[in-house]
Amino acid sequence: MATGQLSVQDQIRQLDDARKLVLGNAGYYTQVIQATLPIIGPSALVEFRRWGADFLAEAFATPAIAPNQKETLSLLVLETLKLLLEDPNQDVLVLRGVIQAAASIYPLALRWIINNSWDVHTWEHMTAIKTRILRIWDTAPPTLRICCIKFVQRVVLAQTPSVNPEPRRGDVLDISLAMIPPEHPILDGPKLEAEAQGLLDRMLGILQDNSSDALIVDATLNTLSILVRNRPATSNRILNTVLNFNPLKLANSPMTPKTKVLVKSMEKTTRMLLMHLSRRNPQNPQTGRIQQYIDRLMRSRAEIFDEGSRKRAHAEQANGIEAKRQRTGTVSSHPQVEISPLPPGPHTLGDIFTFTTNEGLRKFDAGVHVPAALAARISVTTIARVDPQLLERAIQGVRDRLTALYAVKPEPTINPETTPLDVEEDEDDYEPDYYAAEDTEQILNKLDSSPADERRELEKPVLSGLALPSFRLPPPPTLSPDQAVAVGQKSVTRVFSTMRTLEDPAVKKAKAGMNRLAASSYDQSSWITVITRIATRSGGILELFLPDEDDDTKGTPRLSDSIREQLFNFVLEDFRKRIDVAVSWLSEEWYDNELQKRAVASSPYRNVAPANYEKWALRLLDGFLPYLHAQDKVLTRFLSELPELSAAMLARVKALCRDPSLVTLAITSLYYLVVMRPPVRDIALDAIQDIWTEYEDARPIAAKYLPRWRPGFVEKARQIKAESDETMGVSAAAAVAT
Repeated sequence: MATGQLSVQDQIRQLDDARKLVLGNAGYYTQVIQATLPIIGPSALVEFRRWGADFLAEAFATPAIAPNQKETLSLLVLETLKLLLEDPNQDVLVLRGVIQAAASIYPLALRWIINNSWDVHTWEHMTAIKTRILRIWDTAPPTLRICCIKFVQRVVLAQTPSVNPEPRRGDVLDISLAMIPPEHPILDGPKLEAEAQGLLDRMLGILQDNSSDALIVDATLNTLSILVRNRPATSNRILNTVLNFNPLKLANSPMTPKTKVLVKSMEKTTRMLLMHLSRRNPQNPQTGRIQQYIDRLMRSRAEIFDEGSRKRAHAEQANGIEAKRQRTGTVSSHPQVEISPLPPGPHTLGDIFTFTTNEGLRKFDAGVHVPAALAARISVTTIARVDPQLLERAIQGVRDRLTALYAVKPEPTINPETTPLDVEEDEDDYEPDYYAAEDTEQILNKLDSSPADERRELEKPVLSGLALPSFRLPPPPTLSPDQAVAVGQKSVTRVFSTMRTLEDPAVKKAKAGMNRLAASSYDQSSWITVITRIATRSGGILELFLPDEDDDTKGTPRLSDSIREQLFNFVLEDFRKRIDVAVSWLSEEWYDNELQKRAVASSPYRNVAPANYEKWALRLLDGFLPYLHAQDKVLTRFLSELPELSAAMLARVKALCRDPSLVTLAITSLYYLVVMRPPVRDIALDAIQDIWTEYEDARPIAAKYLPRWRPGFVEKARQIKAESDETMGVSAAAAVAT
């Protein structure tokens, strides 16, 4: 591109033509960037540097370029970006474009270093750019600070773990800390994560300090939504900071037009962010707190700005003298509202509550033209702002109108024999049933045949056009035991289908114990707690006090057993991830069995409590033991967290030694119980002894643990075995000689 004989304007025009070319065909980006880098370098004129910074920011932000191509292009421009940033007298517009380009390049450079650990030079350039941007963050003008905040957001996203379980196979644009191998020679994962947490705290410090800089506050709030959505581990810290932020702080100062714009901007950005977060995740435990904050924010905003708008502006005359309104009557300290009496004739409910005389407003049907949600908001806001005395005056006016309508005398009785009807013969809707005696007789018949409650209702005066008929739903049909069990099983099936759709939380919560609330967060753990308690506590104790001969539902399948069966299948579908579900369920079963044992002691009908705990624990062991491998840790965890172990359960573990590859797993799991669970130490040692006795391949491993806890057992067992072998050998020799 020849630039020596052209003016600056002509050269900029040529560069703009090149930009139009790549906008039409993204395949030319590589050639254009390589050709323009010498022109937009640190020694170029400021016009060229500005154009180059904007062009690079636009190029690395466009989705038209493939991520792999962007990654290659980023290696070409890092040196130029670094030199432009390090100039202490650099133009502000140039710095803005460079920081925007660096924000798009940072995750690409991180992925390149993850896959190419030999390229130390590239990572040094990227680190120098990051250090320079973080250094000018606090001292830069607002336009640059906004770009720095965007850069920091991309750094936090790249240096924190993603929720994607397979980061190398997931979204290519979601570059996170989870992609860094533990033994990477350049990148230190824990150090990068700590830096990201510090940058997040620094970014949130703008909100924690209740900054009045609306541009910086809005820029910070606009970057938080992506962090909450893509990095759930940061959501609690971000939400707590936003909920403690007061965007209306500037309202305490004199309300100039500029202050009003700043306050409205910060308030709207905060409200929109929280509404967006609550809509995207309605199951969030903090949704209620977010809604309360939004309501409080809207009320405060209405009080601040609507009060000022209701004040009458000063009307000044041309000569500067304040104009005064003329008094039209006696001055009253109470608000006035004109409530005219209703004219004679039938009236609707709307006529009673309508005070205006404007025919346009009277004919306007709000139910048709105004949505219900908007009408509710308008009504609440209006009632909150209306003067209490004015509201009381309006209520009294409605009462007076109702009293006047109730006091209307009935129309005189019409005698059809003496009074002309004055109706034409062809009127179809004419009904000459106006006898007073018939009306009275009908009312008396209704009073005589109606129940006492309906009779009192009929005795009340009825206002024509306002009375509504009473309606009562019929009683529901009675369900048989079989129908009740069927309906219950359908409900349980829906609960399990809901549980399968819920994902495990990114941040594990500490378990609250047996006395925790069953469903406080509506996540998978809460539903599991609800369903296990329905299965284990849905009347088991009450069933103990029912005599067998009076049990009418003996042949009916129990709902609790159906729930247990579905829990069993739910755990075995993915037992390694759902082993905590099994432990929680069996803990509830054990607790229920203990309660039933106490109830049996005082029951005159039954002497044996159902052993659901051991039954289902054995079924679970039989279900997942065949699928274990030598490196599985799930067996040790399962045995260590169960509330009670029995010899039958450990016998299942002992049977694993039939497979030589699982001998180490079985013995180490049993030895863990010996060391960490003294109440079951004896039965665990008995199981290890049985393994030594029954499985010859397992004796070397079992012999390492037995001498400490059962001294002399191995020697004695070997001596007995030798004597037995010797006796068997003599017997065999004698048999041969015979």
